[in-house]
Amino acid sequence: MTPINVAIAGVGNCASSLVQGIAHYSNGGANEAIGLSHWDLGGWRPRDLRVVAAFDVDRRKVGLDVAEAIFAKPNCTTVFCDHVAPTGTIVAMGPVLDGVAPHMLEAPEPRSFRPADLPEPSLAEVVEQLKRADAHVLMNYLPVGSQKATEFYAEAALKAGVAFVNNIPVFIASNPDWAKRFADAGVPLIGDDIKAQLGATIVHRTLTELFARRGVRLDRTYQLNTGGNTDFLNMLAKERLESKKVSKTEAVQSATDRRLDDENIHVGPSDYVAWQNDNKVCFLRMEGQLFGGVPMNLELRLSVEDSPNSAGVAIDLVRCAALAHARGIGGVVAAPSAAFCKHPAVQMEDAAASAALDAFIVGDSGPSSATRH
Repeated sequence: MTPINVAIAGVGNCASSLVQGIAHYSNGGANEAIGLSHWDLGGWRPRDLRVVAAFDVDRRKVGLDVAEAIFAKPNCTTVFCDHVAPTGTIVAMGPVLDGVAPHMLEAPEPRSFRPADLPEPSLAEVVEQLKRADAHVLMNYLPVGSQKATEFYAEAALKAGVAFVNNIPVFIASNPDWAKRFADAGVPLIGDDIKAQLGATIVHRTLTELFARRGVRLDRTYQLNTGGNTDFLNMLAKERLESKKVSKTEAVQSATDRRLDDENIHVGPSDYVAWQNDNKVCFLRMEGQLFGGVPMNLELRLSVEDSPNSAGVAIDLVRCAALAHARGIGGVVAAPSAAFCKHPAVQMEDAAASAALDAFIVGDSGPSSATRH
């Protein structure tokens, strides 16, 4: 198969895990399907992904080969691949815009962002870099709350004809205006807000669907998450959290048999604990009523390494975007968006989303908001 050329906006912990994963499954893990829901997807295996362009704003990353930049501070995710060969792709300076919250500049240097003192590129320059690199898919890994910066890269993808995968809770694929623009341009769009492989949201959704399927009335629930990476530090600024809370809450609400009142559901990041680094801990509680209105409750604690938990899903997202591009599908690609994202344009129950994804992979995308060109 022709390799999939991947561009990355934001060389943080999630990008680190993705690049490490590509190396791992191309080397020592090449004979293992552990950690992947799809070893082969559309004819592509993980080893068929290559990073051809990358953008960041941190002075400790800009100018380095991607293989080196993914281990630079403030990245703190688990190193699970000891050897990541040089990619030949140098991290370029991107636009800062709203990608760096003011409070991030005040945090200790090993934990925070430090923008490089370099000229920021224009939209035309980024478009040209994507074209020159022959990028097929652009992965958006910017910090939560980066509305303007995300829209910048979405615009760049549109103009360059590059499929856009929006991994963060800034609403692009679920925004009808953006969705129409990508459809009109014939460019695939997948998003918004990536679900982890086995994270707090997918576990919460699964249990919520189980309650409904078994006739248990869910009365109230919360999901409290703590972590110590830059994502949690960034989200200490509450104004950057609005779309994140909407995304996570709707992912759970969409799995209930009846919507819960706002006061009876709380889903979202709760606090930053520096020493946790990239470890994320979820505290989940669900209260409901069994047969005869008899009360019950469930409590669960989930601990995961946050960024590797999303990387296997990201590899699938890249391949789905490339598959859509190869088939001439433009606009929101509904099945992978519903299967892999918290806030897709069209929510589906997880079993239905999985079935739709399988159909999409074999070439029968079924009803979707995508447009074939």
